[in-house]
Order: sequence, then C-alpha cells, then structure tokens
Amino acid sequence: MPIDFNTNMFFINNNRPVFQSFAQGSYLSANNEKDTFVKSVKVPDSKSLYDGVKITKKSFGKIEKSGEVATLYTITNKNGASVDLSTFGATIVGVKVPDKDGKIIDVAQGYSSVTPYEKSPIGHAGGTIGPVANKINNGTFFLNGKEYKLTCNKDNGKTHSHGAEAGLDVKNWRAEVLKDGIKFTYLKKDMDGGYPANVKISATYKFDNNNNLKLIYEAESDADTILNLTNHSYFNLDGVENAHEGSVMEHIVQLPNSSRYTPVNEIAIPTGEIKSVEGTDFDFRDAKKLSTMNKNGYDQNYVVDRYTGLKMIDVAKVKSEKTGVEMKVSTNLPGFQFYTANNLGKSAQPEGKNGKRYEKHSSFCVEPQFFPDAINSFDEKPILKKGEKYNRTIEYSFSVSK
Repeated sequence: MPIDFNTNMFFINNNRPVFQSFAQGSYLSANNEKDTFVKSVKVPDSKSLYDGVKITKKSFGKIEKSGEVATLYTITNKNGASVDLSTFGATIVGVKVPDKDGKIIDVAQGYSSVTPYEKSPIGHAGGTIGPVANKINNGTFFLNGKEYKLTCNKDNGKTHSHGAEAGLDVKNWRAEVLKDGIKFTYLKKDMDGGYPANVKISATYKFDNNNNLKLIYEAESDADTILNLTNHSYFNLDGVENAHEGSVMEHIVQLPNSSRYTPVNEIAIPTGEIKSVEGTDFDFRDAKKLSTMNKNGYDQNYVVDRYTGLKMIDVAKVKSEKTGVEMKVSTNLPGFQFYTANNLGKSAQPEGKNGKRYEKHSSFCVEPQFFPDAINSFDEKPILKKGEKYNRTIEYSFSVSK
C-alpha cells in the first residue's frame, strides 16, 4: 500500500519518522522511494456543463522532422469562449475568454502554426511537459538500485530539464474527440531519452460552459519508472497582444495555500529544505501586485499546504485590473512552479500569434507538479510502478470581476 506523504514528517537513515515544523525549515531525505500515483480525485462531471460545446479541427501545419501533419482542435462552449489545442506536444495554443466588457480576448501565448513549436521551442509554450517536468540534478537518478543517466540540457550541462530532446512537448500525439473534450495519447518507449519503461500516457482537456479548463493526466507503465507531467502555458490576462517587456507585472497574484517554498542553489536545484514564506518576497498568501514585489520576477517552486493527493486544492488566483479577467488554478499535485517568463525575449524567439515577439515578463506560468529534482531530494517521489495508474488533475478556471 502506498504511504501518504505527511507534511510534518521526514525520514532519517534508519527510516524512523521524525516530526518537525517546516516553518523553521527542515530536510527530506531521498532514501525512501514512495509510490503516490494511486491517489486520484473522483469528481463527476455534470452533463449540463458541456451542453452545446462544439469541437472543430484543422491543419496546424507540417512537422518537418517526421513529415506528419499537426492538427489544431478548438473546443468552443455555448458562450463563445474557446480553447485551441495542438496534437504537437498536446499543447494549449490559445485560451479565449470574455473580459469585463464581454469582449472575447486570448489570454494564452502561442504561435500560429506548428513550425515555431518544432524549430524554436523556446519556453515550451503551452506544451505537455514530461516525462519529468522541471530539473533533475546532474541528469542522474536511481530507481530500484539502478542508476539512470539523462541528457543534461541546462546550466552548462549540469541539469536535465523538461525531458530534454525527448520532451513530450515536441512529440506529435494521437487525438480522440470526446463528447466533452479532446484526449491526447502518446506511447513513450523504453529508454527514450534515457527514461525506463514503455509508458502509455494520456492528457485529456475538457472545457465547459463556465469557462473551466480541466487537464487530466493518466498513465500506465510496463515497468517501474518516473513520471511528472504538467502544462507550461504562458498567460497574460490583459490579452496576449500585450507582449512587451514587463506587461504582466501589474497583474494581482494570490497563492492562498502556499505558506512554504523550496529554496534552491545557484542552478535552481532544491537544497532539500522547505521553508516558510513569512517575511520573504515569496509570500503571496494575500493578494499582491507583482510590481510591488520582486522586480526580477519569479521562477520558484511552492509547496501546497494540506496536500494529500486525494483532493483538489486552489493554488493560485491571478487577476488583471485592465480586463477584469481572473484565473484560478487548482490541482491535486504537491507543488507548483510559479514563473514570470524571465527568459523570454531572446533574439532566436519567433513572433507570436499577434506578430509580436513575447518579451521578458510578458506572461506568467502556474505549473502544478512534483517538486524539482524530487526523485533525488524529497520524500514525495514521482515514481510510477508497474501495474499502477498515474492520475493527476490541473484545472484553470476563468471568470470576470467588474
């Protein structure tokens, strides 16, 4: 049976539990490999939420490497709001929702064809990230006593990030049209990118009449492996035509259930310590405007308070005063990366959907996931065992305030 992660407990080498308060900071050893994927949230969908939802598709362009054609699906609800999804990377290309004046605006950065996603995948915009999201120190991990070595594609060859060349966001997924959404599937083959096992992965997107976008990640493996899936959408609730540098800094952010964060070293690998946000620039328990906080931006993993894996928890609320659009993020994952597009604006970056290059701090990301380098540094490890099912959910909910 899996052991639920207790947020007040860590283990020392003799495997005896020790209880401490994380408010003063504590460490979690990497000795215990715990399966956590049998946890899932069972919330029945109301049929009325999807009455009148329409799904259309069109070509999104040719993938040069494989010669396949990527397909763009659009889910439109009865109110005219919509979500654009590409088979390439099981990617969110656009999210169009009403602002306070009733005007439909696009709030998710993206590109107008598959070509920029394939040739210039800067920022992993909107993509399904895996097999393991975020960083793995030295690209190395141990599983069942065996060492695995992955490509180190970041920090001058010191870290593996977002799956590197085997990333799921640069694969063309199969698509199945459902009554209430799109189910993308992909078979990751054994040792592709250095990750063990054949893993059947699905990412299902549902968009309802209340402008809730639900992402359901499921997977099964024929051998023990590691898996940590998330979405890397870049949002600007003023509308993505606001692509200039710093254009997201007037957004109001609240991270209501994150009283703790994971400190990192100079290459953004967690130290294993978990600290309180109290008295730091990471404290968004109350709503604050980004421009009044750290002007250098954020790229930080937060710990979800009262996490069990069995229930959805609200982890972020972001608002634009300009448009009135609000976005709430909820999940049953233990953490999330809050990122303010610090690395956008590079010269190699292609133009976005509106003919403008997305610049530094022109958007934000909320990426629910297991902690960075969790396989090496923390007790809650993203291990998927043979015969068990991965089932995790992220929900982006959009509304308007006057």
